[in-house]
Amino acid sequence: MRENDFSRLEINLSNCLQNYRYFRSRLLPSTKLLVLVKANAYGHGAVEFASLMEKAGADYLAVAYPVEGMELRNAGISTPILVLTAGTDFFNEIIDNSLEPGIPNLTALQEFCKVLRDRGIKDYPIHIKLDTGMHRLGFMTSELSALTDFLKDCGYVRVKSIYSHLSAADEPQYDGFTLGQISMFRTNAELLVQSLGYRPMFHILNSAGIERFPDYQFDMVRLGIGIYGISALPDVKLATVASFKCKILQIKHLMPEDGPIGYGRYGQIAPAGTVIATIPVGYADGVDRRLGRGAATFSLNGHRVPTIGNICMDMCMLDITGVEAEVGDTVTVFGEDPTASELASILGTIPYEIFTSVPRRIERVVVGG
Repeated sequence: MRENDFSRLEINLSNCLQNYRYFRSRLLPSTKLLVLVKANAYGHGAVEFASLMEKAGADYLAVAYPVEGMELRNAGISTPILVLTAGTDFFNEIIDNSLEPGIPNLTALQEFCKVLRDRGIKDYPIHIKLDTGMHRLGFMTSELSALTDFLKDCGYVRVKSIYSHLSAADEPQYDGFTLGQISMFRTNAELLVQSLGYRPMFHILNSAGIERFPDYQFDMVRLGIGIYGISALPDVKLATVASFKCKILQIKHLMPEDGPIGYGRYGQIAPAGTVIATIPVGYADGVDRRLGRGAATFSLNGHRVPTIGNICMDMCMLDITGVEAEVGDTVTVFGEDPTASELASILGTIPYEIFTSVPRRIERVVVGG
């Protein structure tokens, strides 16, 4: 038996492909589609999800760090992989695994070209990141002259794409700013093209951008949270891809004289008695402690049942009083009911954090194929 056989994150293949087709339908036939599988595919399982996207026909995959791309290559993924945060310390590994680095500044470009020169490699594919207002990574407008001067004399790389990132594409109140980002991107990317003498791909749209600014899809778009079931449009309900499920370990019928439940004795027993179920997921599994003491309800046999007491590291308790249940019955922490968005709302965060908080010790299982 594996360490956590009682819990799993189910990845629904049919729903995943439904979301993929939805976003693909919003694009021109000529527009390439890149799918982000960084952070363990937003918690959905990098290898499993990358394999699904490769079979679905994704043109590119993207990861944050070189080690994530290496994991995919070791698993047999052959789709081109963009490393968004390539750094400067793993350029040899990037080359050895046929990964394509995102280059956000001149220092990184110079260091990468040194490695290529030492290895006698020319025309290696890179992707140039422009800063159009996110102010996280990327070349500022004032740095373009130095960039173009260096690229003119460097035959070791070939720019595969020029890209930037929208910081508020899902916020309608900032649409003017977003359009300004797109305009700046187009202008600066075209300046680079004039200097290069050839035309790389352009891409700036993220998931929200695909839905809200489809007129600016350029040559490729980057699909992240949308493929995992979260839409930027209030009237669009994407299919639920991930369902976090576990099985009841034990059921207890308690009376007030038995005393409170859990750490800190916060779980109080009702005067007429309380039935609790213990499940094998806790804050080490992404079930935030702030979901305890009744803040959240999970789904059990068609009923919502609240947490009771504090969330433990590997377990938590549910008040299942009045619900027919047995040891081994399935509890849904998030999925169709409740949704990841509901848990995010309770915690004052976003669904991204709910998804990515589920650790690797929870097995990812592809279902619905």
